[in-house]
Amino acid sequence: MNTIIKTTARTAGLTAGVAGCLALAPAATAEVSEADFRALQETVRQLSAEVQSLKATNTVAEQLHDQDLQQLHQLQAQMADTARTAADAEEKSAAAAQPLPRVPIDEATVNHNFQILGDAEVQFAKATGQNGSFYLADFAPIFLYRGGDNILFEAGFDTTIANNNDPTTTPPNQGAGYTTTFNLSFAQLDYVMSDYLTLSAGDMLLPLGTYAERGAGWLNKIPDDPLARQLLPDAGVGAQLRGAVPLGDAGKILNYSVYGVNGPSSSDTTGDATSLDLGGNVGPNLHTDPAGGGRVGVFLPFKPRYDLELGLSGLAGQWDSSGNHLYTAGVLDAALHLGPNFEAKGEYIRTRYGSDDQGMISQNGWWAQVGYKLSGLNLELPGINNLELVGRYDALHDGLGTTTRRYTAGYVYYITTALLFEGDYEFITSNDASQNNQLIFQLSYGF
Repeated sequence: MNTIIKTTARTAGLTAGVAGCLALAPAATAEVSEADFRALQETVRQLSAEVQSLKATNTVAEQLHDQDLQQLHQLQAQMADTARTAADAEEKSAAAAQPLPRVPIDEATVNHNFQILGDAEVQFAKATGQNGSFYLADFAPIFLYRGGDNILFEAGFDTTIANNNDPTTTPPNQGAGYTTTFNLSFAQLDYVMSDYLTLSAGDMLLPLGTYAERGAGWLNKIPDDPLARQLLPDAGVGAQLRGAVPLGDAGKILNYSVYGVNGPSSSDTTGDATSLDLGGNVGPNLHTDPAGGGRVGVFLPFKPRYDLELGLSGLAGQWDSSGNHLYTAGVLDAALHLGPNFEAKGEYIRTRYGSDDQGMISQNGWWAQVGYKLSGLNLELPGINNLELVGRYDALHDGLGTTTRRYTAGYVYYITTALLFEGDYEFITSNDASQNNQLIFQLSYGF
């Protein structure tokens, strides 16, 4: 700013001097020689040129000054924005440190925290030497509710209508009409204690293997359950601690659970072998001690969609009303995925329980199932990419003299990702005369 003032003053002074010289020049013409006059003209020309140069310099200086003012204003605006941002961040931090007041849950919030999932199936079956019929329809909704960041509730129901004329038995059941059943499959409250631990309580699906939690119903790619699953209780009333912890940073996970439930009981208060009830009674137990169990498993991914999971689980507890006999069960489970198209899984199950009339009874069974989606063949054929071929082998030794082996071959046709048309043929060998080969079709929908 001082430079501009000085330059302006100097310009004004030079201009005044030139004007004075020009004013005096006519009066002194008679006394000044031609050489002096020409020298004076040259001086005036030089002064005029210097004035023009100073004017140009002054213009540039004014432009630089304007640019400096603009930059100064921009910096001031940026500093003001920074100050406001810092103040907002401090205000939000202080607000976050204060507990949020509890507000009533309105209808919109309730609906947002509530979901219905589940599946529905209808089956057609034809056993060897028998007439086929539609003999079963099932609707199994699952209700999920989130009560907060840490509280969850889930419940599953199973509504089934079954034809009393069952074509899968030998001789076929010739009962008239149909039977409708409505069951509570599970209902439990979950409290998330940390990222690695959840407390569950209620009527829970038991982690004896993985089938009950991950493979039943619509998730099963074969319409009926493996034979050996009848050796185990699927659910129990009690409490459970479960969770998972990472093993390194490569996606490996160790999952675990430990629980206490009412456990198996006696259906008629006796300790006879045939009175073992795996349903698990609700309310006061027929015996004094609950059953306890747990599972530990490891999930090992080795690249996307390629993984292996292994698990070991068990359950033990008294089952008869006098508390004299122990029921124990152990399950080894495995699942393998090789890309998006190939899956293999299975379980080995072993149980033992004491009885009044048969002594110690040992049971065992196993099943292995594979599936391959034909989309992996990259064939441009109609419908081929919607088809998955499945196969299963399962066996059961009930410890009371009956041995059954079953070979199943079938398919799953994906009408959509949620609507499935399944079919299989089961080859059965057994010393139980009521067991027959059969063809089963199922239309199922998951929602």
